[in-house]
Amino acid sequence: MSKSTVIYTKIGEHRGKQRLWLEGNRLARTGISPGQRFNLVAGRKSLPLQFAADGAYKVSRRKRGENELPVIDITAAELAEALGKVERVRVVVRGNRIDITIHHHDLAESERMERLLKALSNGEPLEIGSIAHGGGVLDLAIHTGLADAGVPSRLAFANELEGAYLDASLANNPVWDEDSIAIQGPMQDVEWHKLPPVHLLLAGLPCTGASLSGRAKNGLAHAEAHETAGSLFVAFLNAIQTLRPAAVLLENVPPYQNTVSMMVIRNVLSGLGYEVQETVLDGHALGALERRDRLCMLAVSKGIEVDLGKLEPVRQREASLQEVLEPHEAVASRYKAYSYLADKEARDLASGKGFRRQLLDGSEDGLGTIGRGYAKARSTEPFIRHPDDPGLSRLLTKAEHARVKTIPEELVHGLPETVSHELLGQSVVFTAFRAVGRLVGNCLASLKRSDAIAA
Repeated sequence: MSKSTVIYTKIGEHRGKQRLWLEGNRLARTGISPGQRFNLVAGRKSLPLQFAADGAYKVSRRKRGENELPVIDITAAELAEALGKVERVRVVVRGNRIDITIHHHDLAESERMERLLKALSNGEPLEIGSIAHGGGVLDLAIHTGLADAGVPSRLAFANELEGAYLDASLANNPVWDEDSIAIQGPMQDVEWHKLPPVHLLLAGLPCTGASLSGRAKNGLAHAEAHETAGSLFVAFLNAIQTLRPAAVLLENVPPYQNTVSMMVIRNVLSGLGYEVQETVLDGHALGALERRDRLCMLAVSKGIEVDLGKLEPVRQREASLQEVLEPHEAVASRYKAYSYLADKEARDLASGKGFRRQLLDGSEDGLGTIGRGYAKARSTEPFIRHPDDPGLSRLLTKAEHARVKTIPEELVHGLPETVSHELLGQSVVFTAFRAVGRLVGNCLASLKRSDAIAA
């Protein structure tokens, strides 16, 4: 059996031409020697190098100490003809033959763009995959934004750990169709290779270990130390490498930007040929009453031109909170004293902490962030003050909670208050990510037109 050597290397450039340079014991160990002649036979995405006595090209030599080592230097037209404009190649040296093929990362990059352009050209819906789906708020926002730009899409699959959230989405979210695959369980258990490739992959990785409150509650020095959420970025990257989406969108809390996880994600995606950009979306500035900031990372294949700095609101924010509140008569029974919160506020003030509850009357032009545990009536989140009795206040209803986030109320239809607040509290501001979907959709529509002109 002949010895084999596999080399992963970059394509260089010499005098404006692509250049492949191979040398050393990596070649010599397989029997290649200076002076041998060979031919190049350009194939489809491959370039076989075959040794023959009358070959058109010759193996050169380089002296290293007392040794003469073989050098193969290819700048021939066959290189560009067979492989196109690529950055990396896979070289297999075996016996009297060398096979040069496109590096699998570059091949994946080319294939995912081909799939995207084909779908756009044919007017086919873009296939979307969803990880850490929750109730599908992010998915619906992106789906709606793409539709705004005239780009159809469908949910190919969604993975969610919590069965209650997945059931809620299946019952209420219009992104599902009869062919969508619902996957309930940990994302690290998902067999990504059994799922079809997608054009766009969405992920809202749990922020438990990254948020300031989550780290404080769990006593974590780093987000990655969280026993369940800390390593999920590994499964996320595995999904990307397997599913080969043309674009990837990740949302999380702003502190996630400064985690080791995010640093690894950036570097891996760049290595896979994606162009990565990030921004923090201000939900209030983008049309919602809730002042909720969210990290948005968008990674796109080269050739997709998207600038998150050009985001524009897709709706006008309400002038005041009162516009989304239920009539007083409908919620009169929900007001309570919440004396334990009043007592805590008094203690904090007495100790100099300067703490104040968020007690609102409806005249405000916005409100603070509402989290996953809102139903627990915590001191840090907004309450509505009774119009006549200052000692009474209430939580927002699930419908009001949805409205301040601009989330369609249908997504929590028929759900208990607690589950609704959990689902909404860990979701995104709908209008902010709808704006992202519209921006991406406009860029893809432009890409489609450019491709049609080129054809």
